[in-house]
Amino acid sequence: MKTDTVDRAAIASADAVIRHFVRRTPVIEVEARDFGLSGEALVLKLEQLQHTGSFKVRGAFTNLLTREVPAAGVVAASGGNHGAAVAYAAKRCGVSAKVFVPSIASPAKVEQIRRYGADLVVGKDRYADALAASREYEVQSGAMAIHAYDHPATLFGQGTVALELEDQRPDLDTLLVAVGGGGLIGGIAAWYAGRTRVVGVEPIAAPTLTRALEAGCPVDAEAGGIAADSLAPRQIGRVMFPIAQKFVDHTVLVEDEAILQAQKALWQVLRVVVEPGGAAAFAALLSGGYRARPGERVGVLVCGANTVAVDWDRQSAGP
Repeated sequence: MKTDTVDRAAIASADAVIRHFVRRTPVIEVEARDFGLSGEALVLKLEQLQHTGSFKVRGAFTNLLTREVPAAGVVAASGGNHGAAVAYAAKRCGVSAKVFVPSIASPAKVEQIRRYGADLVVGKDRYADALAASREYEVQSGAMAIHAYDHPATLFGQGTVALELEDQRPDLDTLLVAVGGGGLIGGIAAWYAGRTRVVGVEPIAAPTLTRALEAGCPVDAEAGGIAADSLAPRQIGRVMFPIAQKFVDHTVLVEDEAILQAQKALWQVLRVVVEPGGAAAFAALLSGGYRARPGERVGVLVCGANTVAVDWDRQSAGP
């Protein structure tokens, strides 16, 4: 793949390359009323069942299989999920990997990275700190950087989620997608290219894409909240931003409490376990941040499952 243009052709090419390395994750249709909502049935794409528990392996494999990997291997900075994906993909491809994560990374994600055999470095508090450390290592070692969200190959890979979903459910009017650095929604929006409405969902404590769309360019935004290990880079990716301007319909902000309630509801109704970032898109529906129009067919991307287990049933029942 010798293009930096993120479009349907590049995404289809990436899909052909990585198809035998990733899972075709399932889609489930559920009644809106099961969650106390009105309207049509909801379509959930269960990407948390992907290898390593998130969509991130799609981009990781695309980078490893379409770029020339040096003898020094690869390096990545991550809040956790991307690091696990790079570690897993590198192991499958027989490549050495060094992964830098911030101290806020989930213990579940840190353990995953270690289990896949990457050289792990836990550093300061935020993703930006891990990214700076990874760039220093890249220069010193000659390793190839696999960016979590701001490289064309990463967007090509993440866009294969939409290619797959359109094949499974070509009737969707709208798809709700959680936003961190923007690699996922950028790839998805490039694939749909306006044919299906794509709506970004962000924690109110980390409105990265929202602030960028308001300013007309990527800018520093707040980077906190319950999903900070997966949805809180300082700035949205520059590769995806023009795509978002053109093809992301709008963004919705959700409170941390709404994300927690979405996690709880997905477990209690469907017995689906997700991390906070993975539940953010669904939180937009449950909180009323996004209200479907009559007859609208809404899809939700459930994108991550790497979390410390919470006994929601016990919490509901009380002591």
